[in-house]
Amino acid sequence: MSHSRIFQRNRALGYVSNHIPAVTRYIQRRKENLIVTCTGRSFHTYGCSHFTLLSVSPAHPEDITCLAADTYHIYTASGNKVYAWRRGSELKHTYSGHECQVHLLLPFGPHLISIDDDSYMKIYDIKSEELVSESNFSNKVFKITVIAHPYTYINKIVLGSEQGQIQIWNIKTMKMVHTFNGWNCAISVIEPAPAKDVVAVGLTNGRIILHNLLYDETLFEVVQDTGLVTSISFRTDGHSIMASGNLEGDICLWDLNKRKVESQIKKAHFSSVCGLKYLPNEPLMISSSSDNTLKLWIFDMADGAGRLLRYREGHAEPPTTIRFYGNDGHNILSISGDATLRIFSTQTETFNKSLGRASYNRKASKKKGRLENDTLIMPRMVEMAAEPTREKDWDNIVTTHTTLGMVTTWSYDKLKMGELKLLPEKFKFNMNVVASAVTLTQCGNFALVGYNTGHVEKFNIQSGQHRCSYGGEKGAHDGAVKGISVDSLNVIVITGGKDAKVKFWHFKPMKDIRPIKIINMEEPVEWIRAHRENSLIAVGLQNFTISIIDIDTKRIVRKFEGHTGRLTDATFSPDARWLVSGAMDRTIRIWDIPSAQLIDIFQVPDACISLSFSPTGEFLASTHVCNLGIHLWSNRTLYSHVSLKAIKSEDKIPSISLPGSTVDIIEETDEHAVMQIDDDSEDDEDSKEYISPIQLSSKLITLSGLAASRWLNLLDIDLVKKRNKPKEAPKVPKAAPFFLPTVAGLQTKFDFSDVQNNKDNSKLLIHPDFQNLTPFGRLLQKSVESNNFTEAVAKLKEMGPSAVDAEIQTLAFDLQIATPMLLQFMKLLKSMLKSKVDFELAQSYLALFLKQHGTMITEEQELADYLEELEKVQLKSWNVLSEKLSYNLSVVQHLKRT
Repeated sequence: MSHSRIFQRNRALGYVSNHIPAVTRYIQRRKENLIVTCTGRSFHTYGCSHFTLLSVSPAHPEDITCLAADTYHIYTASGNKVYAWRRGSELKHTYSGHECQVHLLLPFGPHLISIDDDSYMKIYDIKSEELVSESNFSNKVFKITVIAHPYTYINKIVLGSEQGQIQIWNIKTMKMVHTFNGWNCAISVIEPAPAKDVVAVGLTNGRIILHNLLYDETLFEVVQDTGLVTSISFRTDGHSIMASGNLEGDICLWDLNKRKVESQIKKAHFSSVCGLKYLPNEPLMISSSSDNTLKLWIFDMADGAGRLLRYREGHAEPPTTIRFYGNDGHNILSISGDATLRIFSTQTETFNKSLGRASYNRKASKKKGRLENDTLIMPRMVEMAAEPTREKDWDNIVTTHTTLGMVTTWSYDKLKMGELKLLPEKFKFNMNVVASAVTLTQCGNFALVGYNTGHVEKFNIQSGQHRCSYGGEKGAHDGAVKGISVDSLNVIVITGGKDAKVKFWHFKPMKDIRPIKIINMEEPVEWIRAHRENSLIAVGLQNFTISIIDIDTKRIVRKFEGHTGRLTDATFSPDARWLVSGAMDRTIRIWDIPSAQLIDIFQVPDACISLSFSPTGEFLASTHVCNLGIHLWSNRTLYSHVSLKAIKSEDKIPSISLPGSTVDIIEETDEHAVMQIDDDSEDDEDSKEYISPIQLSSKLITLSGLAASRWLNLLDIDLVKKRNKPKEAPKVPKAAPFFLPTVAGLQTKFDFSDVQNNKDNSKLLIHPDFQNLTPFGRLLQKSVESNNFTEAVAKLKEMGPSAVDAEIQTLAFDLQIATPMLLQFMKLLKSMLKSKVDFELAQSYLALFLKQHGTMITEEQELADYLEELEKVQLKSWNVLSEKLSYNLSVVQHLKRT
């Protein structure tokens, strides 16, 4: 098995951009600028008008290291190869020849310039893919870090180095035109200015130098206080403005006439500003960052400052918990280490929404803005619970935070953080209390919170008031509470803790604050996951085992063992037949709850940290270590037959790559890369359709499965024929001429069993009408020596009732061979009865046979003697069936009485 039996890679959600700078290109036909961002092994193309995702490229063999674009193509570098794309997803050209990773690309008219990490520069012809010329630079002397083409410079490019020098090269003659002394600091950016002969050079020490290439003179320089210059762009709509980005996520706007800062956009991104690009002749600027965001800024304010016009963003840090929301399976709630709560749509990325960052004071934080050290921002989120029942009335999402005892509330309907902070009075001045587990009741009125002190508290989520404590002042557990669940009727509360106990409590505490029942587990509890409709809870333990507990009986009903790493999460399938679990051993396992068997397992490159099954059963969503996105796996059982057999411990675990933004993958061939669909559904033994054997056990009676009309009325076939006699003579069907015999059935099939292949040299041919035996008779005669009646029985099963009646009648048609033919047919019936297969057919054939030939059997001593043997076999097989029927009837009657 080289793939998962149940799940197939679908796609990834939440990826927007990474550290590779975004590029723009203008499409004349669309009258629109397109923005291309990198998301790892794929790139996304957005339309600038509405920021809609237009296309997603197939996945590259390795991560994309740089992007470039011109009027016709998008160029990407992956490993030591370069690819050219049309329409964002159609691979047109592949350029190879580099021996190490390519990190710089520049389309230059009909040529493409690429530079690798060894500073080896190659120039390709874009259409023919031929290598035009190449040149090698020594990294010790001139390590190339940037490449640019100054406006109006024909056949010339500018190269910047880590040593701080700049060189101008003529790519037609492959000669160096001039070397500039430089500034003894590594060059990070070179951007041509709208003014002729002028370029802006950004250095790693924060200096930005406006240099004239023609006269080799520095016009002036400005200094960015925050250090390394990551990107530069010039405004081209009549305003002398230069924008620069830094590692802190700030964008600085410089007035080139006054040579000073005009305005700043502080914390435009939460990470470094990797790419800045003013759109041609428009007051619009694109910025991209490694914080997984893409933003469009417009400069239409009176003071020249910019404001955010449109944006696309995902989590800046890997999600910690995800949960499907609602019953349609269209939206996924996600919390992350960046303290944000987001909604991702499985239908279209335009429906993605952000509920904001968790703040101690939401209004004050909103007024304060996104400052560098915003002390109002809360720590990262860990756990989450949501309930859509009362989403229109009040907050319906609760989240916990690391190092905090308070629980924050959120409103899905209003798409914002709530005003309530759930924390009991007794913990307000205790800084060591941390909320470790949380859940919401199905009615949407109450939130239950567990703490590291062992306490479990109940709150009214509408008012935020504390209602009760479970276990009194001492707490519900002796250690931290790791899981809480409430049944669907708000009768029972289940808690699990580090003290290795699972406790059941009355939802409304009585005078007696002791739990209803305590189940001692083998190891401390890691988490509790519930399926309320089925009254089942899954309890993960520190010894990597999972126990299924029935809330009604308060007993452990299943136990699953197999994981070899810390359990991270689990989720039930909508019908509660499967439990899907993930662990730090990098495996995802699917357990069949009714049979208590492992039915599927696969290994992923990065450990799974959260899982959620779609309410419709369509998708399984997962998040993984060091991955910013949410990965969707489609359920194959919804659209294909899947054999779900138990997996043995010695079976090989398949390794599957995580779903990307698309299911297409570029696979390497000898000369070019080609696009192919990554289909995980290749045939293997486990994926083949299960075919039931003819007989499950020799101790059982097996029926033929034929329609009752084929055997039930064989004794009354004369009456049936008389009753069904047509008023008019039947018409011969056009598809079956009178001289072509057919097989009875719903579809017309020709009977070729009577066709003989005469391979001898005899010229004497015998017409079938002059042969005494029918095709069935010949098969019966053929079985005299071998006693193998398989073909004869199969022939009978193909016939209709009238044909069977005719065949049995014609057994005694020829008096010379009547006795041996009847005896052989009796042997056929005996064989069928002894095999206990086709039981009802054997009984019907026997009854019709005795009716037609009973008189002749009594007259022939040989037939009469064999009839006694046949009777014994028939009684023995009937006794087996009678015993089974009687036993089942008695069990049913007993169950009815009880």
